[in-house]
Amino acid sequence: MSTAVTDTPNEPAEPGASLSVETRSEGRRGGRARSDRGPRLPAQAPFRQPSMRFNHTEVLSTDEVEAIHEASLTILERIGMEFLDGESRSIMRAAGADVDEATQRVRFPRELVESSVAKAPHEFTLHSWNPAHDMRVGGRWLTFGTVASAPHYIDRHGVRRTGDRQGFQDLLKLAQMLNIVHYIAGYPVEPVDLHHSIRHLEATYDILTMTDKGLHCYSLGRQRNRDALEMVRIARGIDMATLDREPSVITVVNTNSPLRLDVPMAQGMMEFAAHNQPIVVTPFTLAGAMAPITLAGAVAQQNAEALGGITFVQTVNPGAPVMYGGFTSNVDMQSGAPAFGTPEYVRTAMMGGQMARRYGFPYRSSNVCAANALDMQAAYESVFSLWGAIMGGVNFLMHGAGWMEGGLHASLGKMVLDADLLAMVAAMLEPVPVNAETLAIDTIEEVGPGGHFFGTQHTQDRFRHAFYKPLVSDWRNYESWQEAGSPTADQKVEQVVQQYLAAYEEPAMDPSVKAELRAFVDRRIAEGGVATDF
Repeated sequence: MSTAVTDTPNEPAEPGASLSVETRSEGRRGGRARSDRGPRLPAQAPFRQPSMRFNHTEVLSTDEVEAIHEASLTILERIGMEFLDGESRSIMRAAGADVDEATQRVRFPRELVESSVAKAPHEFTLHSWNPAHDMRVGGRWLTFGTVASAPHYIDRHGVRRTGDRQGFQDLLKLAQMLNIVHYIAGYPVEPVDLHHSIRHLEATYDILTMTDKGLHCYSLGRQRNRDALEMVRIARGIDMATLDREPSVITVVNTNSPLRLDVPMAQGMMEFAAHNQPIVVTPFTLAGAMAPITLAGAVAQQNAEALGGITFVQTVNPGAPVMYGGFTSNVDMQSGAPAFGTPEYVRTAMMGGQMARRYGFPYRSSNVCAANALDMQAAYESVFSLWGAIMGGVNFLMHGAGWMEGGLHASLGKMVLDADLLAMVAAMLEPVPVNAETLAIDTIEEVGPGGHFFGTQHTQDRFRHAFYKPLVSDWRNYESWQEAGSPTADQKVEQVVQQYLAAYEEPAMDPSVKAELRAFVDRRIAEGGVATDF
């Protein structure tokens, strides 16, 4: 099946245009305005999608980009990838690939790769059931998603727990309340108290009813993908033909590095490609472990696996939306543990962006750290990761808010800290108006040498909204800070978490839509969900 990606609806009029959650329309797809009751919440900028206004940082020369490209084609043509799913191998054989059934090895002629990747769209709209939260993906647009897939979480009392539905729902509530979080990029923590056969049903229901932002589906076989597509269709109030025209839910496919695509991932890719839904092909390549220890070799392998997966998607449905995922970092060679927020991660994030731009793909990267506690390490590693991702040209930031411990736990406090960092990034990317009013020559003349600008009308007219207002940072002088009890950043984070959780209100989904979703979930649970052997 071949379908065109629509490129139209609900995009901001210009980069950086505001989409406010405070003014969402009521009704079928509307959201509930924030209540004026209760304590005043920390100020946030309205929900809006930033755009990249700076030149991307280019680690590689043009010749080096081409050298990695050629190396990747050689890897795919000479070594190939294992495709463990038989149907996938048949599809690739029909497309002209060299398939060895005995080894399950698929070797890609370079002409097939180059012709296939050229069919993918450079930009598309990702739809949510609340149209105010539709996102543009690609070009110079940025979308920030939540942490995803952590097995543990730090609860609202600071205790590290195995993932459960309560923690999952708390993280969803906080993500809904933070305007700079655009997208629910997976399960922020795995709700392992929901059996695996039905977890996707209840978890997707929670995401769709507790938030009105976009969402992700895990590619763990065809049926889970089919269930998610149907639930998104119901939430949006559209028919399947419209869903096939309008990308509405993403899936991330991690190749099993090195050079392997497993059965559930391949089946999910085929299902999503057939319905024109975006697939983020992301090799999990850690230099020194699942990829060569040299950064050039690791990125060449990353690029080969990404191109192999994207070629497969475009073979299933030419023109289906895809994203190029970069996740290459290094390991701690003393312990073997993944390391994040490293100089190596910064460089590979930037290198991955260059490779994605070489093909015109939207680029996925991540805000990651290896810290075990919400401490100085968590902050500076995340700043480094964000620097690599943002300046590398990320379009879709996975794990944007809440990632800790190399992805082994999600944190409510880290989600707030990351939201502050992301909002700073968005503010940094705002244009600087330069005109007669902002140049302020008359005001400078009024103050003259040796004066100050606090009392001028120019300042008084602008001081409330002139500068970024942080969620966490405390800008008081030492004496004022000390008089207030010397609050630390982690204490402020905890305070903000509690404030937002207390103020959370479920978005106003049409009751009939919610009932239809619940009925679908209940029916599929009664049918047994997805069969498992445990």
